[in-house]
Amino acid sequence: MLLTLLGSGAAAQAQGMNGADTAFILLCSALVLLMTPGLAIFYGGLVRAGSVLNTMMMSFAAMGIASVAWVAVGYTLAFGPGGNALIGGLSQVGLGNMAGDLTGTIPTPLFAVFQILFAVITLAVVSGSVVERMRFPAFALFGTLWVLCIYAPLAHWVWSPDGWLFKLGLLDFAGGTVVEVASGVSGLVAALVLGPRLGFPRLVSVPHNVPLVLLGTGLLWFGWMGFNAGSALAAGQTAAYALLNTNTAAAAALLTWLVWDQVRGGRPTAIGAATGAVVGLVAITPACGFVTPGGALLIGAVASTVSWFLVANKHRLLPDDALDVFACHGTAGVVGTLLTGVLASPAINPAGKGLLAGHAAQLGTQLIGVLAAAALAGVGTLALLKLTALLTPLRLTQQQEVRGVDLSEHQEEGYQEAQSPLAAPVFVGHD
Repeated sequence: MLLTLLGSGAAAQAQGMNGADTAFILLCSALVLLMTPGLAIFYGGLVRAGSVLNTMMMSFAAMGIASVAWVAVGYTLAFGPGGNALIGGLSQVGLGNMAGDLTGTIPTPLFAVFQILFAVITLAVVSGSVVERMRFPAFALFGTLWVLCIYAPLAHWVWSPDGWLFKLGLLDFAGGTVVEVASGVSGLVAALVLGPRLGFPRLVSVPHNVPLVLLGTGLLWFGWMGFNAGSALAAGQTAAYALLNTNTAAAAALLTWLVWDQVRGGRPTAIGAATGAVVGLVAITPACGFVTPGGALLIGAVASTVSWFLVANKHRLLPDDALDVFACHGTAGVVGTLLTGVLASPAINPAGKGLLAGHAAQLGTQLIGVLAAAALAGVGTLALLKLTALLTPLRLTQQQEVRGVDLSEHQEEGYQEAQSPLAAPVFVGHD
């Protein structure tokens, strides 16, 4: 978020509201909202038929959980004036104290809703690590605590002018640390705490509905344009570069994934294309407003290569992170954040100057940001899961897991004759 360029507080009021910028962020907010149903469809296609409703419900529940939590107190913890280096002030609890306020050249209530939707999609991403064995009430409670205790403070650190990482000079245009590293590390820790699904890693199967995966990918790609370009908070050249770089990195990562599939001796797959595209979108998120299109090509290709290797070797290297949240979101977020420190060009954005532009210290700052986000997400997730477990069981019983999470948790089925989840091999990823 380019609050440094756009200004805030009295400086923003002096600029006045810009109608074009406001209309642009209204549109971008709608695009970001679409990302969460898109993710629900993407995730839903990747799991077994008997788990599709629960998997999609976790993403839809995130729309309610994060939105309410953000309005109640999350926004003010992240962006409330009068805060310190670690947390925002409490003057905007309930979002009732911002009439007439501007953030840059847009109304502050619009900035608040744009930020709500970032919190929503981030919590929804985390759910991909725990599908098919976490109880729905436990996810709802954990998700509420996670938004308030992990996401909001991290957003303050990185994007609030008072935040310590903001002051340190971390470059994170749209959420490489706040969204991607945090969700990836949290998902990995949650997968470790819950333990593997029944049958892992002995039994493996394919996603139950590949067309759903492709449809979800398309919606994510479309919505990500608003996610990244809107983070400029104004309609202008920076937003245009963010849009161009987002599409470029996704395309490069998609093709790179297909090449590695072919090199491995297999054939290019639809799941591989979808996964590669999402990895590219993730990786370019911190860099999109700071690098050239050539830099976006490199970021997409490098991130896709690293994530492909982890997914291809996940049974040896990782726990049962069901939908590869750490391999695809966490890892690509790290790659993108670090490469931002190398490739950021003042010719694209005067607020960003990386190693190749003569500012070698920026790479160190980016590494500090990655480590800080990972530490808060990892330790915080472990603590919140332990707290949640004191209040309600985290995991389905073995009998419930065999019966199927859709029937056990919702008394519904996605399909009239859905297979028992153990009648076919257990799916443990999407390589």
